[in-house]
Amino acid sequence: MLARNSGRSFLKATFLSLCLAAAAGGARAETTITAVMHAPLRAVDPVISTAYILRNYGYMVYDTLLARDEAGNVQPQMADWTVSEDGMTYTFTLREGLLWHDGTPVTATDAVASLERWSQVDGLGQVMTSLMTGMEVLDERSFTLTFETPTEIGLMALSKPSGVAPFMFPEAVARTPVSEQITSTVGSGPFVFAADEYQPGVRAVFEKNQDYVPREEPASGLAGGKIVNVDRVVWTTMPDPMTAVSALMAGEIDFLEQIPQDLLPLVEGNPDFEMAVYPKQGSQNLARLNFLHPPFDNLQIRKAALLALGQQELLDSQVGSGSANARTCPAVFGCGSAYVSEYGAEDIVEPQPERAKALLEEAGYDGTPILLMHATDLVNLAPMGPVFSQQLRNAGFNVDMVSMDWASVVGRRTSRAAPAEGGWNIFSTTNVLPDVADPLGFIGARAGGDTAWFGWPDVPEIEEARAQLAATADAQEAVALGRRVHELIIDNVTMIPMGEFYNVTVRSAALGGQMDAEAPVFWNMTKAAP
Repeated sequence: MLARNSGRSFLKATFLSLCLAAAAGGARAETTITAVMHAPLRAVDPVISTAYILRNYGYMVYDTLLARDEAGNVQPQMADWTVSEDGMTYTFTLREGLLWHDGTPVTATDAVASLERWSQVDGLGQVMTSLMTGMEVLDERSFTLTFETPTEIGLMALSKPSGVAPFMFPEAVARTPVSEQITSTVGSGPFVFAADEYQPGVRAVFEKNQDYVPREEPASGLAGGKIVNVDRVVWTTMPDPMTAVSALMAGEIDFLEQIPQDLLPLVEGNPDFEMAVYPKQGSQNLARLNFLHPPFDNLQIRKAALLALGQQELLDSQVGSGSANARTCPAVFGCGSAYVSEYGAEDIVEPQPERAKALLEEAGYDGTPILLMHATDLVNLAPMGPVFSQQLRNAGFNVDMVSMDWASVVGRRTSRAAPAEGGWNIFSTTNVLPDVADPLGFIGARAGGDTAWFGWPDVPEIEEARAQLAATADAQEAVALGRRVHELIIDNVTMIPMGEFYNVTVRSAALGGQMDAEAPVFWNMTKAAP
């Protein structure tokens, strides 16, 4: 009996093994997109920094209440809204079925806590809350924003696509002080962060959120249904651009967010790859001066720096001479914005070292070194340091260029210490054009001293004009006020616009469905089987 039962057990086990093997043989292979992004991911709090890699991470893991479609129109995302007859109270209602990655439901209390944290650090959020009389939770899925006067600033702020986007967090996470970085990676977005595979600065892995319920509308821009068609997305870091291009050509990666212009000939005309330019991901170069320490605490010396710098040499070093992917532009808010202005163009676009020298002599510049932070590891930022330092030296500045990776620049620019004690005098960066085009949300426009962006300019006239812009409902007055802000920024040299350029994304021909949006997002993307 024992022998007979053992035989039956063996046959049953063998049959089961064969069934499992057959099932495994017929199972769909896991689909993974491997991408090299413009910068490595070293943190997981998309609220504490304007670094675009954190914004990109945010769109993978989290979601927003509202979003803008391809045409720039505000659309519901996590929530729909209604407006009171007087135009002062907005009621937001979360759509059903929203879950955090740990399986708990998303609530209105989570949303309010998230907005409270976000609005402490984001410029547009700060303007929004300055015009509010209250934010109130009504029930599990509904809350209100009430304003002093009729305004649509709440819709504009909650649909802000870039910079510090208003991502939603669980309440317990959102209650983290803005002085501390969150470490939780629990969101409600279309991808789940694989925390056990995360290697800061090296590798980040995102898995399809099987419980995510997308909106029914077709995907458009950052709005509509976020449908994930792959199992995993892996961001891998390759600091050397040539290494990344070689990996792309060898089939080791599928997606290269930004390829240097001088490497384009390696992939141009090759049917295995597709190249694309997304205008909404175009960028403005800018230089930012530190108002707290000599010599840029002196307006005349800041004006000399503005005269010393010129745009074309920098653009040529970024995208190549004569490239259609760049243009000089004196407009603080971008040459495609509603607030475009030529004010100060003769001082901004072309370098004028002799005029700068004369101004330095008049200001009594004593040769105080200016510490220029130079990011070496990002394609678009690496040319900036050498170009800026040489142009400034041509004008008579004593320049101390300190080279470091971008993460170190991001950390050091927060320091208010003197340059010799870990601080700085000047750094350069890029901002995407949708961020730049909004005088209320653009970080480079803020000039409220301690509440301003790094550099901490304190120019009350700028803040007064921005407050008037936030309060007006007249379109013509808004344009006039935006242009007035441009003039004040140039007159006080709170930032120096340094031209505009467009990145080229290269991807395997096996990939499809990339959205034309303000950020490179991976929902809607497909990957064909090899």
